[in-house]
Amino acid sequence: MDLGLGVNAALWVLAAALVAVGTVGVILPVLPGAWLVFAGLAVGAWIDGFVYVGPWTLAALGLLALASAGVDLAASALGARRAGAHPRAIVGAAVGAVAGLFFGLVGVVLGPFIGAVLGEISAQSSLERAGQVGLATWLGMLLGGAAKLAIVLTMLGIFAIQRFL
Repeated sequence: MDLGLGVNAALWVLAAALVAVGTVGVILPVLPGAWLVFAGLAVGAWIDGFVYVGPWTLAALGLLALASAGVDLAASALGARRAGAHPRAIVGAAVGAVAGLFFGLVGVVLGPFIGAVLGEISAQSSLERAGQVGLATWLGMLLGGAAKLAIVLTMLGIFAIQRFL
């Protein structure tokens, strides 16, 4: 689709910005990472009139974005469940993840752990038990983040292959 050189360039900048912010959002729990990446890729496909990246490819990318959301929920819940976490620990991990955003990278890494530990302690668990739950919850979130990153890189790879090969 030829919208003019300036408009096309601005749309490509928008698409790239959505992909970049979405990729960061895979790590930061507040941003819907895979969905932002999908939106950027959809804008890129639209700019080209869906000639290179068509509806079937976009549908596959959308399913991958949906899978990313499922992975995120399942990974942290599985880590917590495996440790036998109290529901307060799970809530604490989520609150810690959000609160951690205000403290930079250290907060993003330690926030879920601290939140899970505090949640487990509030449920009358021992400090040792709370530490185990915190670690299991944190590992679940870490593995979920790695899986989401792999999904987003797969989405980018599929788009690049369709667009440039």
